[in-house]
Amino acid sequence: MLRGRARRGREATAGTGAGDDPLNAADPLDAAQERRVRAVLALGGVPQADLPDGVQQVRLRLLERAASGREAPRDVSAWAAVVASNLAMDWHRAKRRQERLGERLAALRQQAHPSGEDSSVLSVAVAQGLDELPDAQRQVVVLRFYADLPVRSIAEQLGVPEGTVKSRLHTAVRALRVRLHEDEVV
Repeated sequence: MLRGRARRGREATAGTGAGDDPLNAADPLDAAQERRVRAVLALGGVPQADLPDGVQQVRLRLLERAASGREAPRDVSAWAAVVASNLAMDWHRAKRRQERLGERLAALRQQAHPSGEDSSVLSVAVAQGLDELPDAQRQVVVLRFYADLPVRSIAEQLGVPEGTVKSRLHTAVRALRVRLHEDEVV
């Protein structure tokens, strides 16, 4: 079918040179083939919103195949269905990777931030402890743990040696730890 369409396209554009370029050819999928690709993608579990992208991927692969000089598939409809099926599997693999990544990030957040009432009590105790620190120590704690800046950047921003930043952090963390144990928060 694609060969016939390509031949008709070449005959229609004879003399213009456009028929020789597979990228200037008409849509490589007819309406029936596109419906079949959409059906395969949908049955493969690809969400409705992603179906147009899937169809475009099939078109792109068919055009890339033609542009590389490879022969067109004998049955474009069957070939497109196989490509669509592979795209659906790729979509599911990518979705599973994203879900696993999300689960790992959620687990890290849960470890870093206790849930519920304990979190509120801890947050209040840390905030009170920070208020009691000298300004220089509070500043490096906030920059390091809340702004997530590395020691080197903090030292550059404050215009002090890295050793001074480390010393202030150590002293501040030790004071906060004592404060939290005294309040029996941790």
